Amino acid sequence: MPALRIIARDPATRARAGVLATAHGEVATPAFVPLATRGSIRTLTAPEVAALGYELVLGNTFHLFLAPGGELIESLGGLHRFMGWGGAIITDSGGFQVFSMGHGTVADEIKGRRGISGEGSILAIEEEGVRFRSYIDGSERYLSPETSMAVQAQLASDIVLAFDECTPFHVPREYTERSTERTHRWLARCMRWREEHARGSSLFYGIVQGGVYEDLRIASTEATCASGCDGIAIGGSLGQEKAQMHEVVDWSTRELERLAPERPRHLLGIGEIDDLIRGVELGIDSFDCAMPTRLGRHGTALVPDPANRWRLALDRPASRADKRPLIEGCPCPACAGGLSRAYFNHLVRSGEQTAGHLLTLHNLTFVATLMARLRAAIVDGTLASEAAAMRAGR
Repeated sequence: MPALRIIARDPATRARAGVLATAHGEVATPAFVPLATRGSIRTLTAPEVAALGYELVLGNTFHLFLAPGGELIESLGGLHRFMGWGGAIITDSGGFQVFSMGHGTVADEIKGRRGISGEGSILAIEEEGVRFRSYIDGSERYLSPETSMAVQAQLASDIVLAFDECTPFHVPREYTERSTERTHRWLARCMRWREEHARGSSLFYGIVQGGVYEDLRIASTEATCASGCDGIAIGGSLGQEKAQMHEVVDWSTRELERLAPERPRHLLGIGEIDDLIRGVELGIDSFDCAMPTRLGRHGTALVPDPANRWRLALDRPASRADKRPLIEGCPCPACAGGLSRAYFNHLVRSGEQTAGHLLTLHNLTFVATLMARLRAAIVDGTLASEAAAMRAGR
């Protein structure tokens, strides 16, 4: 039985609404996945996240491998029990951290910075795996496809990702091609490990790479589909500008429509509001991103204001005496509780941790509401008008 049951398709785009079946319950798609990088959604408890309607969160294999370690989490009942989360969990493989240690984050790359992500330092990317220096204690550690799969098994995640190398767009095409081919060999090793050691009923997603080159993206999509994996994740550096990023995603989902139309599709590390809307139109079923929670911790609320990237920075003088809620009619605890923008201006400027907690709740509510509107619009056949309204800030 396919992992994803598609219940509606938009005839004008690749958008589809469905239900993803996991060992810890069903996930309505398209879905946004909050990050529980080290086993928690920062500033929130697991019940608070579940109360917002989220059914799937993402834990990070790399960080949990370093601390507290897969063996300890396994001995304590797996990541679900460890963090008190009853829903489904997808675990990143650690491949993105290989990229960020060697090249910096995508933001670093666009701004011309290199290797300053704070994730430790990479020592070597080799055929067998990656040697790196831990950002925790400076010790030399090793991560390979087999190690990544073993740690994810210890975490007992519902969706396991293949170990890959996430290449930046500034490296030469030749490097991107070699790296993508190595990612395919690593995918085969992950599949072999899974066949020999797999436990439980987790789903396994391969990852499409290929940088910003159409032929490499198509070849990687074909290779990933041919592996027989349960689902497909689209990863890597997708480009320097949004138009290029959307084009790169389009190349992959176009091929997926042809090769694996029923398999679930996840877009790694993308979650800006306009990217969620466009990604759904391109046929993405799930997204993960730090954006909503990170903005909340830094005093910024998500609001229906496309001209300002859907952001309201609450430390600005304009909010100092503003009696309005963050969003009129928003069901989050902050807005429903009658708290004003002026109050948040005070909290943020005073450095009160309450601000981060409430704004994170608000931002995740905003994104959950957006995804629910998109799902409903696909089912109702009104996606074009609903997407246009969202892009207009309505």
